Amino acid sequence: MGTIRMIFFLGGVFGVIIQYAGLNKYNVISAQSELKNNTVIKTILLTIGVGAILLSVIIGWGFASFHVKPFVLGGVIIGGLIFGSGMTILGYCPGTLAVSLGEGSLDALIGIIGGLFGGLVFTVLLPHIQWIMGANLGKISLFSLTGTHKIIYFSLVFVIGILLTYSAFLINKKEKNTDKKWIIAGIALAVLNGIVFLTAVTNRPIGASTSYPYLADVLTNITGNAYFSKIQTPGNWEMIFLFGAMIAALVVSLIKKDFKIRLIYSNWEKQKGNSKIKRIIWAFAGGFILIFGARMAGGCTSGHIISGGMQLAVSSFVFGIFMFIGLVITGKLFFNNKQ
Repeated sequence: MGTIRMIFFLGGVFGVIIQYAGLNKYNVISAQSELKNNTVIKTILLTIGVGAILLSVIIGWGFASFHVKPFVLGGVIIGGLIFGSGMTILGYCPGTLAVSLGEGSLDALIGIIGGLFGGLVFTVLLPHIQWIMGANLGKISLFSLTGTHKIIYFSLVFVIGILLTYSAFLINKKEKNTDKKWIIAGIALAVLNGIVFLTAVTNRPIGASTSYPYLADVLTNITGNAYFSKIQTPGNWEMIFLFGAMIAALVVSLIKKDFKIRLIYSNWEKQKGNSKIKRIIWAFAGGFILIFGARMAGGCTSGHIISGGMQLAVSSFVFGIFMFIGLVITGKLFFNNKQ
């Protein structure tokens, strides 16, 4: 699983990449829910496109292995919708919360607290909502469907990877956006995740949301259950990883002299006003919903959509689709779109 220093360093690299392209910014993510800024979606598409090809080669050479998330039907679909809703309300992802906190965002801190409560409640409720999760259809991916036919598998990987990459650039072309940071970030995230996958490095994918129930359960001493036993190792890994991301963001923002304590950003003020109490309440609620949905689905933006997408896992693509549906629908309902 890698040493603590290695995990911390890799998290720091992740934080710098996310911060460089502004993928952690509240204004960027909230605008994505309104379909007014597609930086997030095109970066994800590029990361998956490039990453799928890169990862297939690495695994094909025997330097890494698959870590596909199981397709738990109800959990992935319902969790995806809930996660997308929380992402809109909060304006952050589980991983970007840490990066924004490093920059001084107080709403990110409130979101993290809400996420800890969401993770704790999920741990307690899981035995009672197991029926909602639905059938476990297994770890289905392109490789599991075509792996015995290697020529077909690698051919499809390259075709899908190129199509996803093309889609990212097509979206950018329609936006007429000249900023190239998302391109650098997308490729860098694919390479970073490929490195994390390496057996000689950590032998696992990048993830973030498992750290929330892990830390919440530890802090409240609710560790004597099957769920904590399941998440203990990945949760600890992700906690160290996100801590590295937060510290890296803090250092970079201090060097650039743009560290600033703030609670309300312009897009929130434009849509919801400048009430601090209102922002605190919604940030907490958004964080709670975000992590609860992520735990239902078994992953988040980084662990499910990006890491799972790079493995061309069915569960991850289904999660991504329903996350986007939840994101956009909530954006329409939550924000006052009169323009």
